Amino acid sequence: MPTKTKEVECNDPNCPIHGNIKIRGNIFRAKVVSVGKMNRSAVVEREFIKKIKKYERLARERSRMTVHLPDCINVKPGDIVLVGETRKISKTKSFVIFDVVKRAGE
Repeated sequence: MPTKTKEVECNDPNCPIHGNIKIRGNIFRAKVVSVGKMNRSAVVEREFIKKIKKYERLARERSRMTVHLPDCINVKPGDIVLVGETRKISKTKSFVIFDVVKRAGE
């Protein structure tokens, strides 16, 4: 679960580290695609393998979703992040970024 890594000014009530929102359900890795076009939001993309039963084959699929980006976490497009499921934050957001696994360009 999230741990305090840096002491950064964070007044976001929907921050899993400094706020009062709980992470429950699914936790997965995703790649940041877009940041900054929406207030406190980012678009992430995850890849997964799906089995096609009829043809007995595997297909690689991608899924994009809008996630909440707390003030204390700094990400750029291309970063690999950990995303956790929370309660519904807005119409399209029910996931939150809580850790950066790998920075873009490392």
